[in-house]
Amino acid sequence: MKPESNKVGTDIVEVSRIRQLANEHGERFYRHVYTEAEVKWCQDRAVPAMHLAGRFAAKEAVKKALLASGEENIPLSGIEIIRQEGCPPEVSLHLDLIRPYHCQVSISHTDLLATAVAIVAPQ
Repeated sequence: MKPESNKVGTDIVEVSRIRQLANEHGERFYRHVYTEAEVKWCQDRAVPAMHLAGRFAAKEAVKKALLASGEENIPLSGIEIIRQEGCPPEVSLHLDLIRPYHCQVSISHTDLLATAVAIVAPQ
């Protein structure tokens, strides 16, 4: 039997789009996409929308990689991006999945755009 391969996902989002969604929909938007810890971490930054956009892109990148692995029904709120000061971001999955995965993610952003790449490996 052929071993399962790693899958890659990527995403890019405009910071202004996330800022607009947060301003228009507030808590409803946050609950649909983020965990409470993610919102708090981002709101503690100088430019919260930039960090919210980075997490949004990371969640979408992880979701795309999981979909490529055969998973279905992946709500963004079930993908948590954790970031400790001075450490790279980590992914925590709070989802009912076919199998366990190890996820790695890299996030970059500017004032205008946020992008992320995720690698998902079956365990």
